[in-house]
Amino acid sequence: MIRVTFNLNSDHQITAFKMQGHADSGPYGQDIVCAAASALSISTINALTDVAKTSPHVDSDSDNGGFLNVTEISLSHDAQVIMQTFFDGMNDVAESYPKNIKVKMFEK
Repeated sequence: MIRVTFNLNSDHQITAFKMQGHADSGPYGQDIVCAAASALSISTINALTDVAKTSPHVDSDSDNGGFLNVTEISLSHDAQVIMQTFFDGMNDVAESYPKNIKVKMFEK
């Protein structure tokens, strides 16, 4: 199962997210839940960098897969709109595939 956690500050802005695990909803290369989560997360990081012109800290395990930790997310309006869109997209996937992905939000 993929577990996605979002960290919020006291103003309910997303400051970080972590994604870990494997969806296991299909064979390698045909796992649509994994593909959706990967596409959403990569697009989000690219948008934070290229559209919002910010520099989040990204830590991933590309050898073993199944791990992505993004911190130092900007509190700018553009970055937060991108993060809210990512959160909404991940929730949509989780609602459709609750056995394969869980999304949680934590306030720090």
